[in-house]
Amino acid sequence: MSLVNLKNITPVERICGHYGRFVHSKNMTMAFWNIKAGSPLPEHRHGQEQIMTLTDGLFELIVDGERHLLKSGDVFIIPSDALHSGKAISNCTVIDVFNPVREDYLEKDYTPVSKS
Repeated sequence: MSLVNLKNITPVERICGHYGRFVHSKNMTMAFWNIKAGSPLPEHRHGQEQIMTLTDGLFELIVDGERHLLKSGDVFIIPSDALHSGKAISNCTVIDVFNPVREDYLEKDYTPVSKS
């Protein structure tokens, strides 16, 4: 088991306007985002299944060409390999959970993989 306090993780601007803190387990990655209003999420896809929880703000999410306006408290499941993009309509806080681990987020600037 591991205990991580988000206050001890320095945010990384992974995408312009998207500041994330990353926590990894053996099988999952959690990303805690603060996103500036107007910041786009470029169109992309990845092999991980993703659960996106908007904890504050408004976010326009486009998944496989279908638009969704997410508000605080909304949870969206993005299937693996689904093409998606979006834009922060207001300042947003988002929690993303990825399974399996987002290996591209395992850079030295991010928190280390928990061995438990």
